[in-house]
Amino acid sequence: MTYSQLDRPVQFLKGVGPKRADAFGRLGIVTARDLLYHVPRRYDDASTVEPIGRLEVGMDATAIGRVRSKGVIPTRKGLRIFQAVLEDETGMITVAWPGQPWLDRKIREGDTLLVTGPVRFFHGRQMQPREVTVVSRGEEPTEPSGRIYVTYPASEDLPQWVLRAVFDRNMDALLAWADDDEYVTREGLARRLPSLSQALTWIHRPERIEQAEQGRRRLAFDELFFLQLVQAQARRAATELDPGIEHVRTNELIRPLHAALPFELTGAQTRVLREIYADMQSPARMSRLLQGDVGSGKTVVALFAMLLAAEGGHQAALMAPTEILAEQHARRMGELLAPLGVDVALVTGSLSASARRAALEGLASGATRLVVGTHALIQEGVVFRSLGLVVVDEQHRFGVRQRMALLERKDVRPDVLAMSATPIPRSLAMALYGDLDLSVLDELPPGRTPVETELRGRDEREAVYDLVRSEVAAGRQAYVVYPLVGESEKVDLLAATDEYERLKTDIFPDRRVGLLHGQFAAATKDQVMRAFLAGEIDVLVTTTVIEVGIDVANASVMVIEHAERFGLAQLHQLRGRVGRGESRGYCVLIADVGQGAFERLEIFRKTTDGFEVARADLRIRGQGDLFGSQQHGKDPVLRFADLMADEDLLVEAQREARALTAADPELAKPENARILAQLRGRYRERIEMYGVG
Repeated sequence: MTYSQLDRPVQFLKGVGPKRADAFGRLGIVTARDLLYHVPRRYDDASTVEPIGRLEVGMDATAIGRVRSKGVIPTRKGLRIFQAVLEDETGMITVAWPGQPWLDRKIREGDTLLVTGPVRFFHGRQMQPREVTVVSRGEEPTEPSGRIYVTYPASEDLPQWVLRAVFDRNMDALLAWADDDEYVTREGLARRLPSLSQALTWIHRPERIEQAEQGRRRLAFDELFFLQLVQAQARRAATELDPGIEHVRTNELIRPLHAALPFELTGAQTRVLREIYADMQSPARMSRLLQGDVGSGKTVVALFAMLLAAEGGHQAALMAPTEILAEQHARRMGELLAPLGVDVALVTGSLSASARRAALEGLASGATRLVVGTHALIQEGVVFRSLGLVVVDEQHRFGVRQRMALLERKDVRPDVLAMSATPIPRSLAMALYGDLDLSVLDELPPGRTPVETELRGRDEREAVYDLVRSEVAAGRQAYVVYPLVGESEKVDLLAATDEYERLKTDIFPDRRVGLLHGQFAAATKDQVMRAFLAGEIDVLVTTTVIEVGIDVANASVMVIEHAERFGLAQLHQLRGRVGRGESRGYCVLIADVGQGAFERLEIFRKTTDGFEVARADLRIRGQGDLFGSQQHGKDPVLRFADLMADEDLLVEAQREARALTAADPELAKPENARILAQLRGRYRERIEMYGVG
C-alpha cells in the first residue's frame, strides 16, 4: 500500500508532540488522517449568536464573550458556585455554574467562551449555561459576524481550545494531504458531491451551516460506498466466481402444490417467487435475502423454491437455528406435500444413531430430495448427492462469518436463500446485507386477525392476570416475559426466576406454570419448550429466549413486563409468538413510562405492521444500536451516514460499487489504485469479516 502523508503519526504534527499524542490516542486519534476525520459534533452560526448587550431575562440563547473576571462563590447552604463575567463589545453578563467549582481550574481570565443556556434574573442578568466551549485561550474574541463556530468531541486532558489550536496550525497541510485519499473520478458522481478536499474544508471551516451538511454527505457517501464495495465483492465471490446451478423447471411438483394449497398465494408471495425462480434458473449462483413479517408466508415461498431444485434433479435443505423450529418446519412442509406423496426428512442432533444413519444414507444416495435440519446438516460426514439449494431460516441468528462458513462446502456451491422474520427498513437491510439481493414480503394473507395490543401501568397487573386466567380457562396458553433472568442490584426490575415462584404460588396456584430462560442448558430449554408446545404448561414464565424459534398455535396471551426496557423490533418479535392459531391473540405491555417511553410504546400499540415498527425503531434508537453484532472492531460501521436521511446516497453507493466490481473485479486498473489502497488499508476489518479480498 502506498504511503500517504495522512498516515504519519499524530505526534509529528505541529503543536502535538509525544506527550500530547497520548491524549489524542485516547480520543482515537493516532494518525493525521484520524485528526482530519475527527469532525465537529456541533456548529453554531455566529450570525444567530446574541450580542451580550441584547440578552434579556427569559431568553434561551447562545453568546460569545471574553472572561473578564472569575471566581468561586460559597453560599450559606454550602453550595459552591463558579461564576465568570463575560464581555463583548456590547456589554457584560454574569454566567454561573452551581455546584461546579472545579471549572475555576479549567477556565482562565482572557479565555473566549461560547455559552448556551437560559438567561435569568439573579442580582441582575445571569446565564446558567447548559454547554460551554473554550473557543480560544487568552485572546480577544473574534468578530462573530458571518462565522460558524465549530465544537469538536474533546476530553478533560485534550480540551476544546487545544484541539482548535492543533487544527489551526495543521489544517492547510491536512487538507492538501486529503488529495491522497480522493478516489472519485467519475464525472456523474462528482457533479453531485463535492471533492473530498472541499468536503473536509466545509466540515472544519464552513462559512454556512449548509456547507457543513454538504461535506457530511460526501463523507457519508464514502463510507457507504466502501461498505457496499466490500459487500459487492462478497456477493461476486458467492455468486460468480464458481458456476452456479441452472435449475430446470418442469412443474412436476410446483403445479400440483399450487393446486393442493388450501389458500391462495398473496401478490407479494407471487412476486417474490418470480424473483427467486429467475435467480435459480440463471447460471449464476443465487444469494438472496427473503425478508417478511411474522405470518407473511416465508415458509411456503421457501418450499416452492425447494421444489424447483427438486424438479431439476437436485436436493434442497432448510436449516433452522433450533431443533423445535426445524421440527415445526418439517411438520408444516410435510402436511403441505402430503397430497403430492413427497417426504421431508429431518436431521437434528438428537436423532438416534439408526435414524441418523438412515437420514445420511438418503442424502448421500439422492433418495432424499428435501431435508430440514439444524447445524447438524453441515457437520462432518453429512454428504449430499446433489445439493442445489440451501435455505437458512432466521438467518440473523447466524453471524456474517457463520453464514459464510455454513454455505461454503467443498463439494458443492448451492443456491442460497436466507430468510428473516425481523423486518428492518430497506436502507438498513441494504447496509447490513448488501452482499445479498433483497426480496420483501410486504403483504399478509387475508383474514389474519391482528394481535390486540394493550399498554397497562404497574398498578393494573391484577386485571392483566385476570385476562391470563380467562384465556387459560378457555384452554389456551400464555407467556409472561421479563427482561432479566435473576434479580439485579444495579436495576430495580422484576426478574423471571423470582417472579416464577410468585406466579406459581400466589397468582396461578391452580395452573401449570413453567420457567424458561437463556441460562438453562440446551437440553433443559428444549425440554421446557417441548412441554409448552405439547400443552403441558399453561403459563410460561420466560425471558426473550422465546423471541424466535417457537410456534405454539394455542398460545393466545403475551404479557411483557417492563416493556419500556425493550426495543420496538424486539417487542414486535415477542408479539408475533401469539395469535398464530384460530384464537384472537393479546399482547399486554406492562410499563413504567415516562413521556418518551409512552410515545414509543404508543407507536407500537397502534400498529401491527412490522416494517412500520422497524422504521420507528430506527428513528428512535438510531442505527448504531440496530447494527448490533454487525458492529465490528473498534469503529462503528457508520459514523457519518444517516440511513434515514441518506437512503438516496446508499442506493447510489450500491449501484456504483456493483458497477465497479463488474467492470474491474480485482480493482487492478490504474484509475482504481486509490480505491484498492483504501479498501485494503481503512476497510481491512470488513474485508476479513466477509472473507474476500
